[in-house]
Amino acid sequence: MARENPGLHERIYRVVRMVPKGRVATYGQIAEIAGGCTPRMVGYAMAAVPFGSNVPWHRVINSQGRISVRGDGRESPEQRAMLEAEGVVFSGSGRVSLKEYGWTGPGVSRGRSKGRGARRS
Repeated sequence: MARENPGLHERIYRVVRMVPKGRVATYGQIAEIAGGCTPRMVGYAMAAVPFGSNVPWHRVINSQGRISVRGDGRESPEQRAMLEAEGVVFSGSGRVSLKEYGWTGPGVSRGRSKGRGARRS
């Protein structure tokens, strides 16, 4: 596996810092907004977040609304606890409702589509 460059990680971290408290974003969503990377690259960047960083890595989950498993095959209980402390609710099957808690992206108001259609004021 090739190492991602620090410039790419910083670009990804800038996007992740935009995700507000109590909301989640998917790896794919972060990749799309950051540009020039894949969801897997976002995962590598999240795994490389330095301890004590101001990057809210815990707000990035997979497209099924689940916390992705780590190298040991288990979800991070720390990530779940951090999300729950921000008011994010998990279903009995361990999923977060992306409809309810999903971040819509930079500059998009809650409840509006990210589509390409004309914006209404």
